[in-house]
Amino acid sequence: LSIGCARCHDHKFDPLSLRDYHAFQAVFTGVTYEDRELRSAEADARRAEIATHRSALAALDAARTARAPAEAGKEPTEPASADGLTEEDRAALARIDAEKAKLSSRITELDRGLTVFAGRFSAPEPARVLHRGDPEQPGDEVGPRSPQAFDDRLPPLALSTDAPEQARRMGLADWIVHPANPLAARVIANRVWQWHFGTGLVETSSDFGRSGASPSHPELLDWLAAELVAHGWSLKSLHRSIVLSATYRQGDAATAEGLAKDSGNRLLWRYPSRRLEAEGIRDSMLAVSGLLDPSMGGRGFDLFRSRGGLDGFPPVETFSGDGLKRMIYAHKVRMEKESVFGAFDCPDAGQTMARRRQSTTPIQALNLINSPFTIQVAEACAARVERDTAIGDGDRIERQATRAVRLALGREPTEEELADSVALIRDHSLVALCRLLLNTGDFVTLP
Repeated sequence: LSIGCARCHDHKFDPLSLRDYHAFQAVFTGVTYEDRELRSAEADARRAEIATHRSALAALDAARTARAPAEAGKEPTEPASADGLTEEDRAALARIDAEKAKLSSRITELDRGLTVFAGRFSAPEPARVLHRGDPEQPGDEVGPRSPQAFDDRLPPLALSTDAPEQARRMGLADWIVHPANPLAARVIANRVWQWHFGTGLVETSSDFGRSGASPSHPELLDWLAAELVAHGWSLKSLHRSIVLSATYRQGDAATAEGLAKDSGNRLLWRYPSRRLEAEGIRDSMLAVSGLLDPSMGGRGFDLFRSRGGLDGFPPVETFSGDGLKRMIYAHKVRMEKESVFGAFDCPDAGQTMARRRQSTTPIQALNLINSPFTIQVAEACAARVERDTAIGDGDRIERQATRAVRLALGREPTEEELADSVALIRDHSLVALCRLLLNTGDFVTLP
């Protein structure tokens, strides 16, 4: 249910009023946004290095003043009078200026990204009912309150206008998870199920109302929700229950009887095979090649060399350093798709999406076989296979083909696959086989 329409007027279809909107918004008025220092172990280490370099710069300035008092305070690019300076002085000044320029450049590099535009908790600002949503037409002040339409189902959230920020958020959290409200647990359980099976028990995972789809297994959804609450809202426990079930562990083989009765597999008589999400494909490619940096935290990485302006968004085509971390650390650009994996239905970063659609287009195959990123990964994968098969019995090319299939597909090659792979290596190269394996259906789909 969206309450956004009631910002300017009473909702036309749902029992939500203008007053409901602004009273509900009052829960969140204790947050202001500003540039803040990024706090992390890496950021603190960079600040310490900056302080060291600035101390070194001060020492260089003092040395420059001692060498040439008349030149003190001048930038290296300014013309020097050089009165009374010996050749040794000039050479020393040149060395000092070069070292200063080097340190200044390093400080600029270290200082980049040490601030972040983020929220900060503060004393809540007064919330008022705005006539037609116009800040220039404020009305009555309102305290944090839940929409009145829910009062007959749940004890209402109703706090005074001077309630502190923490009490407002805790009050909202308690209202959402109140024992009289089964919906929150059902929504979460459905989202977790959707993650594992591609489709939730309620297919419209952001709409449990009358316009949404009915659950395919209503009793199962209620049981999962009840188990979630009974285990203290532990998501780990819910995941464990699902992945240990017979439904999750069954194969994906289709049968004529099953297709005749339920061709869409809505009743889950087999595991629903589906393509990996874009992030999973990229991370798997890096993992197979041995390039993946699995470290957590720290700075993200850019997918584009620049953002906007006359150059548009030129993509980064090969990656190193932080660019080899998992794709969750990639900086998202609104309304701009990543050059390779944007074709795999990555949602726009400017809005939330309850469930990703899955399309199949020629661009996906072309990107995954011809992109510089794929070639970089295939070359690294081939190098890894060569290292792994340097020593062993039997024909080395057969060992390479077997090892490559094991890495990419997680299984042994069939006799036909092995023969074709050996022929491909002999006729073209091991890199060509690795590129092929990264484009197979077995690599990009689950299970």
